[in-house]
Amino acid sequence: MRGKNNIAIGFLVMGGCMLYGFLLIYLRDFAPDKQAWVESYSTGKHFESRLAHVHGNLFAVLNVIIGYLLLHFRDRLSHVPVISWLALTGLLMPAGILAEVYLGAPPVFVLIGAIAMTASVFWLGVSFLKLKSDHGH
Repeated sequence: MRGKNNIAIGFLVMGGCMLYGFLLIYLRDFAPDKQAWVESYSTGKHFESRLAHVHGNLFAVLNVIIGYLLLHFRDRLSHVPVISWLALTGLLMPAGILAEVYLGAPPVFVLIGAIAMTASVFWLGVSFLKLKSDHGH
């Protein structure tokens, strides 16, 4: 069912990003080399890690919202599967940032995810603009 996966995966990714947030707190406040981490606040791995954490949570919430709307309006919207898959593909952005930080991966996944999420949001917005009013809704 389109939308259900967005909600489920959105909540799972959000939980993962929350756990990652605990790691970031540990690195800032408790790790043996915490001073070096604090001093690199706006550069390098520290900055990229925070970007992944923030965008991961944002894109997870967007998937929950998009999934709910797709489920609720699935009979009245066009292209529901495409919008659903684009939103899920958007999760490649924060995953790609983490892959860059920890694996040295190229930024291609970041770009694919950013483009996919942006497309899903615009596509859903246009779909709602085209939606005919229903007397009860």
